[in-house]
Amino acid sequence: MTDYFVHPQGICESQKVGANTRIWAFAHVLPDAVIGSDCNICDHVFVENDVVIGDRVTIKSGVQIWDGVKLNDDVFVGPNVTFTNDPLPRSKVYPKTYSKTVVAKGASLGAGSVILPGIRIGRSAMVGAGAVVTKDVPPNAIVVGNPARIVGYVDAPTSRQESNGPAPQFGDDSIYARVPGVELRPIRRVVDLRGSLVAADFSSDLPFMPRRAFVVSSVPTKDVRGEHAHRVCAQFLLCLTGSVVCVVDNGSIREEFLLNRPDLGLLIPPMTWGSQYHYSPDATLLVFASHEYDADDYIRDYDEYLEFVATESLSD
Repeated sequence: MTDYFVHPQGICESQKVGANTRIWAFAHVLPDAVIGSDCNICDHVFVENDVVIGDRVTIKSGVQIWDGVKLNDDVFVGPNVTFTNDPLPRSKVYPKTYSKTVVAKGASLGAGSVILPGIRIGRSAMVGAGAVVTKDVPPNAIVVGNPARIVGYVDAPTSRQESNGPAPQFGDDSIYARVPGVELRPIRRVVDLRGSLVAADFSSDLPFMPRRAFVVSSVPTKDVRGEHAHRVCAQFLLCLTGSVVCVVDNGSIREEFLLNRPDLGLLIPPMTWGSQYHYSPDATLLVFASHEYDADDYIRDYDEYLEFVATESLSD
């Protein structure tokens, strides 16, 4: 006797199905598929062999999950979502291996969205209804459209700076974010008939003595940069021209800041996940770093970052 439910008009050939999973009418699960516990697989869903589905996954009606697809725990798949696994499909021509598509823990795919082969949908990301996903989606990102583009981040309210009026003047106190250690810091600016001058003394006006600086420009607005944390390095971001949206995240709190003036910088302390997106075409971002470049200082995987934060919290 199984501890999962299969509707009398459903077909489940797999024996690798977790407890309390429900497979409803006209669904068909092939023999080698692996399905976790407490899943809900609705009417008219097809699950192929080389498929792994985690715990508490919801798959709504009209979805086909092909070989090479992995859905991690707590994923939501809306009605008529389309997965693909072959970038160059031909009738009666079968690749040796299929592209691997991964939907990370807690992500949601809106109704009718299309996921191209080999895509990774990041942890807790949100794909809008009808979106066509052609590139990897970062953790917590909200994407819409064809091709899908980032329009925001889940649970990332706009900073108080953007909702409460003009930026502070040089000499005022910095504005502190909801994310501990993050702050908006004004820089000296002088404006007269000759134009505008922004100047900073490294030893007193910046939050640390920089050891390195780099400039980011000519970024297509559909692309995202950053997407990492530093173990020991702090960064100070200034948008010299145009505008860019910065997201900061400490694993439990997330917040967005719009940088659109050269006299207001964003301090991102160590062990804070940072991303930048929605660059204007003329955006030029200047970044000061507290340390010289060290590849080992980067944490580029969000799940690894969350594990590291949890470990650090336990050791405190």
